[in-house]
Amino acid sequence: MTDLSPTPGETQTHSGFVAIVGKPNVGKSTLLNAFLGTKVAPTSPRPQTTRRGVRGIYTTEDRQLVFVDTPGVHKPKDALGKYMNSEVHSALADVDAVVWVVDLRHPPTDEDRLVAHQVRDLPKPLFLVGNKTDAAKYPDEAMRLYAALLEGRTADLSETSLSAQNNTGGVAALREQILELLPENPFFYPQGGASDQSREMWAAEIIREEAMKKLRDELPYAVATRVNTWTERQDGLQRIEGEIVVEKNAHKGMVIGAGGKQLREIGQAARKQLEVFLNRKVYLGLEVIVIPGWREDEEALRELGYE
Repeated sequence: MTDLSPTPGETQTHSGFVAIVGKPNVGKSTLLNAFLGTKVAPTSPRPQTTRRGVRGIYTTEDRQLVFVDTPGVHKPKDALGKYMNSEVHSALADVDAVVWVVDLRHPPTDEDRLVAHQVRDLPKPLFLVGNKTDAAKYPDEAMRLYAALLEGRTADLSETSLSAQNNTGGVAALREQILELLPENPFFYPQGGASDQSREMWAAEIIREEAMKKLRDELPYAVATRVNTWTERQDGLQRIEGEIVVEKNAHKGMVIGAGGKQLREIGQAARKQLEVFLNRKVYLGLEVIVIPGWREDEEALRELGYE
């Protein structure tokens, strides 16, 4: 048997994976970004902004915590929805702990019950996190209703209430709790990185976030994004060329807008975000293309990175 114990003078490291789960639009991505102190996951007021399991990495001298931000659990209406739910199942199958995020402004819904059903009997530590407590009228009562969905659970359970957006102290305290339970392991990722995403995937998600904020009704859910090229000029300018993918020709016109106004606004908002995080000047070129029925097309889903 191989001896994995540290040699004299060597620091013993602890690391592990933690899934962040919940129904759509409860603040999972906001909490992930708060845990890391930087933005790795898209956020918007619209539900189902997160489509794939984004890994955020928090590393100290001897501990590494890998958060897996998952799509919101919901009843799927298409192949994309089924893929998103499968991302949640995959995340729960191989993690060391689970953070279940709930919205304390509202009592539990059927979607919350779906989540509770998935996590109640998992034999691993579970953190029930009541989010948006600063905007809730009856946060304590709501928390009791969510906790009641876990009745009969025998594995470790912790409860905490906070505002992921406005409570840095509460977020840091919760992160410390999770760090303490990590098993002895080598680090899974190099120190210094905050995410396992490629820069192209990260930029594409920033573009999609801004598109979801600008577009109305159901159209945001028929939109995907990808970055095809990223080059850096000698003067430091980042030149990024991307695509916004829609399902119908009519949708293309809606994304572009009269005189190209809508597309310009999406591009300008995304470019500003990219420049802040990259600390570089960015040229962002966007094109709108049509892939008919891409949400039901498994090959198209794979090409767009949903695999």
